[in-house]
Amino acid sequence: MKNALIPGLFALSLLILFSASLSAYALPLNPSESAGKRLYREGVSASGDPVMARIGATGMLMPATSLPCANCHGADGSGRPEGGVRPPDLNWSRLSSTYGQQQINGRAYPAYTEGTLARAIQEGRDPANNRLDPAMPRFVLSSKDQHNLTAYLKRLADDRDPGLSADSLHLGTLLPSTGSLRDEGATVAAVLKGCVTRINEAGGIHGRQLRLTILDPGPDRVSAERALDQLIDQEQVFALVAPLAPALDSELAPRLEQAGVPLIGPLSLQGSAQVSRQIFEPLPGLREQMIALANYAATSLRVLQGPTLIAYPNEPGQRQAAEKLAQYLQDNSWQKVRLQAYESAKDELPLGSRSVFYMGSSGGFSHLAERLQTAGQVPYLFAASNQVAGDLLQVPSGFSRRVFLAYPFVPSDWTLAGRLALTQLRQRQKLGGEHAVLQVGAFSSMMLLSEGMKQAGRDASREKLVSALEGLHDFDTGLTPLISFGPGRRLGLSGAHVVTVDLPDQRFYLVAPYKPVAAMP
Repeated sequence: MKNALIPGLFALSLLILFSASLSAYALPLNPSESAGKRLYREGVSASGDPVMARIGATGMLMPATSLPCANCHGADGSGRPEGGVRPPDLNWSRLSSTYGQQQINGRAYPAYTEGTLARAIQEGRDPANNRLDPAMPRFVLSSKDQHNLTAYLKRLADDRDPGLSADSLHLGTLLPSTGSLRDEGATVAAVLKGCVTRINEAGGIHGRQLRLTILDPGPDRVSAERALDQLIDQEQVFALVAPLAPALDSELAPRLEQAGVPLIGPLSLQGSAQVSRQIFEPLPGLREQMIALANYAATSLRVLQGPTLIAYPNEPGQRQAAEKLAQYLQDNSWQKVRLQAYESAKDELPLGSRSVFYMGSSGGFSHLAERLQTAGQVPYLFAASNQVAGDLLQVPSGFSRRVFLAYPFVPSDWTLAGRLALTQLRQRQKLGGEHAVLQVGAFSSMMLLSEGMKQAGRDASREKLVSALEGLHDFDTGLTPLISFGPGRRLGLSGAHVVTVDLPDQRFYLVAPYKPVAAMP
């Protein structure tokens, strides 16, 4: 009898193991399910014909691309409460349970069938013929589209996001290895690799080891878009972390939203503000840092009467940041505000400004200061530290304590644990203090990713990661002020410390501690 049990137990063990494998590595979607997935996430029909949806009591028609199912139910179907509405979980095993269902309002109804599911989607009625919440659109679907959508909903719970397996989490980033940003790219790459090693040596995240793929975005937008597509479509990374690819500019957010890929990283430091539900930035952008400088100047330096000059390189991201800063200054009683695209090797600046806000590379900052001093002008100079810190040695001493820099963090923000962790990483990766803002930005991004994945749980998804990050409040990186996100907030820090510099000794003095900016342009 004992021997007879062994084959049975062995078979049972194989069955359990095989079932676990199927759960961890779900079968690929068939064409119908794939078409249903696109309809669910994007509101797009496989036929190419537009899909419409009726909304509200009047049944006003709108394109389904404006309100696809995933907008409210989430990419994983778990439902995302918003505006007082709580969309239900679309797990098919729950919907089709023979025990029936009970809505949040307490109303009971039978299990869903394919037919009653179609009625719910197209007519807004549950299996008991009760009206669903009026917030739910009623979609106008062909029989084929309905078939595809139903097929996908049956697979939704098993449709794991790319880059996530039972034992690994695949991350990606874009970092230049050539060109003017190669040193910055190498620094961020070293920090990310060090963080991945540190996390993996500690056991990974929920038993998953991290894997990082780094691609060079190349010299222009075309090459950067190609590299991004490769990460998403071929490498199939789960999320992006701390990329450095300014050429993507406004193309990045729509591509991430289309693919449902989260990104954690300080994108706006160089100027371009990326607004997307998928993007979480740990550090303040150039815009927020400039506003912090402007607020300090307005209250402490009495410069509102101007003239004020905003000098910026003629690049889309920098130009947009300069225009928004000018609008902010004018809205806050600054007078005689001028903007000028400026290339230090060629352009002459208009003289007579009392304040100059500088955006651009570090080399241009010292050239600007030298030209002003040669002309007998010593205005206040304002800049973001990450853009000009490497050029301060070249700034004429006549600007001593007339240079004011915005810093996302200062040494007093560093806890003992944070300082130790960064120091150990630097030693291991053979890094010094160069590009400190980028180092801390990349380090903080990995901390946020790790915390978000831990909170998302073993059964993580991209949607759960986004929700977990949204819920982070007063998160302590040990290197920055406390970081907070929220449903409508994707910038973890919205202000900066203001520091002045004693030249030529380069002694730094904090004149205004970090404070979130009260108004945004």
